[in-house]
Amino acid sequence: MTTNAFAARADDADGDRLKALLERAATGRDGQAWGDLWTELYHNGSLDVAHPLVLHTLAEMAEADEADVAAPALHLAGALLVQADQRYENRNLRREYAPDVARLLDAANRWRQLSTAGSDYCPLIEAVLNLEGDILWAEALFGGILSEEYELECPDPDGCAPVWVVLGERGFFSTAEDYALSDDEVETFPLHPADPRALDGLGRRLHDLALRDGHEDVALVLRHVFGDATCPVCRRRFSVAGQIAVLG
Repeated sequence: MTTNAFAARADDADGDRLKALLERAATGRDGQAWGDLWTELYHNGSLDVAHPLVLHTLAEMAEADEADVAAPALHLAGALLVQADQRYENRNLRREYAPDVARLLDAANRWRQLSTAGSDYCPLIEAVLNLEGDILWAEALFGGILSEEYELECPDPDGCAPVWVVLGERGFFSTAEDYALSDDEVETFPLHPADPRALDGLGRRLHDLALRDGHEDVALVLRHVFGDATCPVCRRRFSVAGQIAVLG
């Protein structure tokens, strides 16, 4: 058997596995299938993200009427596209599958308007940004919003200290320690939220989108994310979103 024949057989096997995983994921009842898709498409690349089935099938899932299928499909598709943008061998993926990307983006915008819980809404906005390809730190941005904290670095040129920025039910403040693991005596510094009228760019867009979609709680958090924090060591005031972008 020739080398080409071996390669063809391997490609067929990979295609069959990919198809099987996507079919299992589409049922909405197989979390392991989603885990395997993330592992093999995103983390170790054992399955080819450029295979015609990938974005096309994820778009079909996103257009379905089941949120439990659409949301993970949008999350995975957005992450795959952002990763592909940064890799030479897949840098044209977004352009090659432009019709499927457009379908995914339309679906993400439809689902975000239907979402009622902030915990569901934020991943959908992250997916919108990833599908648009506007920024490379959407995952870090919304990961902190969902976990209600960021671990950042003071922007002091000397690398002053790590800064924990806490936002949500525990309040809105910065501290030099992981507040979740510290005692009540830890020193905290209030965050300085942005004035909504002064927001521009991405901050203005996300804030206005959250308000328009009925997520006032998310808009409040975003005002703090696009505001300033204080370094507990040197007392320097810095942009929270600016440091998220640096580390994201």
